[in-house]
Amino acid sequence: MRLFPSDRYPLPLPPDHRFPAAKYALLRRRLEALATSGAPFEFIEPHAATDDELLRVHDRGYVGRVLAGTLAPQEVRRIGFPWSPELVVRSLRSTGAAVDAAAAALTDGVAASLAGGTHHAGPDWGEGYCVFNDTAVAAREMQARGAVRRVLIVDCDVHQGNGTAAIFADDETVFTLSIHGERNFPLRKHPGSLDVGLPDGTRDDAYLAALEAALATALSRSRADLALYIAGADPYEGDRLGRLALTKTGLAARDTLVLDACWNDGLPVAIVCGGGYCADLESIVDIHAATMVAAAARAGAPPNRRPE
Repeated sequence: MRLFPSDRYPLPLPPDHRFPAAKYALLRRRLEALATSGAPFEFIEPHAATDDELLRVHDRGYVGRVLAGTLAPQEVRRIGFPWSPELVVRSLRSTGAAVDAAAAALTDGVAASLAGGTHHAGPDWGEGYCVFNDTAVAAREMQARGAVRRVLIVDCDVHQGNGTAAIFADDETVFTLSIHGERNFPLRKHPGSLDVGLPDGTRDDAYLAALEAALATALSRSRADLALYIAGADPYEGDRLGRLALTKTGLAARDTLVLDACWNDGLPVAIVCGGGYCADLESIVDIHAATMVAAAARAGAPPNRRPE
């Protein structure tokens, strides 16, 4: 299974910043250790997203301000990261990783970026630690290459994918499913193709039942050729920002549910990590690593699409 890590490109943050950037390197090292023990992981350097790729999704003025470091102070605050040249490089590489994972999944059945899930970035804004919207860029790039016609984005981050919903609001070729905490960030949610808002404290059984029903609807309505799966670790009961109450066992069951549903529908799956804000970084790594192990068990030639 091909994995595209971007943690070698540093994200300089103040010492007291709440974003746990160290989780990405810890995840890569965990998966590298599993690979030495026989796990079928191949680590590949992602390309930096190009202007053409970004501009299929994002406003030219916004992209230009990010690249040149001329974002307004309120734009920087909304993103939540201080601007730096390193932030630009990291954002381009993590966005490119999603594109690379999508392309690899079409050949291999499944692949993953070891970062990303930047679903709060909209057409002309960044928000909530998201500079560019990696899954939106990947979807548009696969369409531009003629590799797919229709894409399903399965967003299982605990926060609603408002930026993704805004980007594809008038586009029936990309179906956005978001299952999230209804009272969590963002306060103003942009409606997607299918939104499932859950109450605070939702536990494993209720979450999985809601997700199973939503997946059945999304697969039927999307008629997709590719699924992009945002496998957030932040629905975990120990997450500082999550407000849901899934266990690690429940999150593993979530991954199995998504991967099996897509596989049974004949969809290759490209995975991005999504959020995770547990104070115990090893718990975040446990969750993401379990996702990758489950996906690797399904790696191989893409399944046949079911008849239309």
